[in-house]
Amino acid sequence: MIFSMTGYAARTRAVKGGALHIELKSVNSRYLDCVFRVGDELRIAEPALRELFAARLGRGKLECRVSFVSALWSGQPLALNAELLERLNDFDTQVRKVLPLAAPLAVNDVLHWPGIFGDDAVDIGTVVPACLALAGEALADFSASRAREGEKLAAVIMQRVSHMRALVSEVEPRIPAAQAAFNDKLRQRLLDALQVVDDERIRQEVAVFTARIDVSEELERLSTHLDEVERVLTAGGACGKRLDFLMQELNREANTLGSKSLVAEVSRVAIEFKILIEQMREQVQNLE
Repeated sequence: MIFSMTGYAARTRAVKGGALHIELKSVNSRYLDCVFRVGDELRIAEPALRELFAARLGRGKLECRVSFVSALWSGQPLALNAELLERLNDFDTQVRKVLPLAAPLAVNDVLHWPGIFGDDAVDIGTVVPACLALAGEALADFSASRAREGEKLAAVIMQRVSHMRALVSEVEPRIPAAQAAFNDKLRQRLLDALQVVDDERIRQEVAVFTARIDVSEELERLSTHLDEVERVLTAGGACGKRLDFLMQELNREANTLGSKSLVAEVSRVAIEFKILIEQMREQVQNLE
C-alpha cells in the first residue's frame, strides 16, 4: 500500500467531566516532524503520543491538536453544587450588607465559579489513557486517508509511466532510419567540402559521429527506470525517497537524449519526457 504524506482525521470521546477532542493533519516533509498543540492539563500525554505516531508514520510534518472540553461546554448532563451555591448566596448577602451599592452576583458569574458543577479538575488517571486510546482511533482514520490519497498519487504516476512508454515505442523504430539519412547527408557534405579524400576515412569519421549521437542506450535505460518505478509502486510501503531518486535518473537520461539527438522527432520526445518526469516528481514529493 502506498501512503501519501498528506492526511487528516479528527475524533471526539466523552470522558469524566467533559470530552476529549483530537485532530491530526499533515503535509509533506523529508523526515517525520511532529508538532503538538496540547493544553497544559494534557501535556503529560505528549511523550506517549509522540511514541505512538513514530511507530506508525515514516515521514511528514504532522500537527496534532488535543483539547479537553469541560462538561459545561460539551453538552453533557450537569448538576449544580448545591452547597457551594448556598455559600455564594450567603457571601453575596454579607457583601451587600456592608457595601449596599455593590452589584449582586450574576448568573453568568455563578455558572463560571470554580467547582459549581462539582470537581471540574481534569482526572489525569482517567483522561490520559482515554487520550491515547482516542489518538489510536484517530491515527487509524488518518492512515486510511493517507492510503486513499497515496492510491490516487500512484495512479497518476502510473499514467505518466504509460505515456512515456508509448512515446518510446513511437520513436524507437524511427531512429535507425533517421540516423541513416542523417549519415548520408553528412557523408555527402564531407565529400563536397574535401573534394578528394579516402572513402574509408569518411566511413570511419561517420561511424565515430554515429556512435556519439546514438540514443539507443538512453532509451534502454529509460525503459529500465520505468520498470523500476512500476515495481516500486506495486511493492508499496515507504517508497517516496526511492522514487525521488528514480525521477533524478529519468531526468538525467532525458537530458542526455535531448543533447545527443540530431533528429527533430527525438528532440520533441525528450522535451515531452522532461514534462512528464516533472509531473511525476511533483506527485512523488507527497509520498511517504
